[in-house]
Amino acid sequence: MRRLLLIPFAFLIMMLSGCSVLKNSGLIPTELEMALGLKDALSQGLFKGFDSFANPEGNPLVRFAFPGEAEKIEKTLRDLGFDKTINQVTGKFTRAMSSAVNVARPLFFDAVKKMTIKDAAKILVTDNTHAATDYFKQAMKPGLMTAFRPIVDSTIKIEKADEEWKGITSIYNSIPFINKPLESSLTDFVSARVIDLMFLMVANEEEQIRSKYELRKTDMMRKVFTWAEGEIKRKLQKN
Repeated sequence: MRRLLLIPFAFLIMMLSGCSVLKNSGLIPTELEMALGLKDALSQGLFKGFDSFANPEGNPLVRFAFPGEAEKIEKTLRDLGFDKTINQVTGKFTRAMSSAVNVARPLFFDAVKKMTIKDAAKILVTDNTHAATDYFKQAMKPGLMTAFRPIVDSTIKIEKADEEWKGITSIYNSIPFINKPLESSLTDFVSARVIDLMFLMVANEEEQIRSKYELRKTDMMRKVFTWAEGEIKRKLQKN
């Protein structure tokens, strides 16, 4: 009789032990692992962005575009016979943007490192496919802009794009009935454009990582995003 009573008790111990093993088996990522997985994803997106800026001729997205109504401004100037000047300035600003991104690499990675463990846990399980990038952009852009301006300003001057741009603004602003004159300095415009483009590429990569297992290049990414994917499906099924 005593042996019979021990059987269910032993079974209960095994069940509880099994639950404990499941909880500690590593299937559910810790908050630290969530943060590391998200940082891996953001870094992967940044590398994609750096590669794009390294070869601007192969990607129209990272070429310099005139501020404001870019196409209209450029067309007006080309119609006035300034094709060669526009091509030179566009090429110089594009190279300046590329050089600035290359110099500023550590700034972007330092910004990623500042993401806290607590924040990471909040933005992993969500239907927003670029939640981590949104957080990254909101938290880091002001600091990046401050650090990025002198780098952009320096690279523009090295290319002497600033001198040619002043010539273009002088020509364009002298055209009658221009509603909005061009600014003579583009440091802030170029800085903001480059940073926004980097965030755009990071967001695109995050979206792909969240939906495609094969793009999760590190063990940590595979663990946290696969788990998050399952959690999101479970939430949808409950609703």
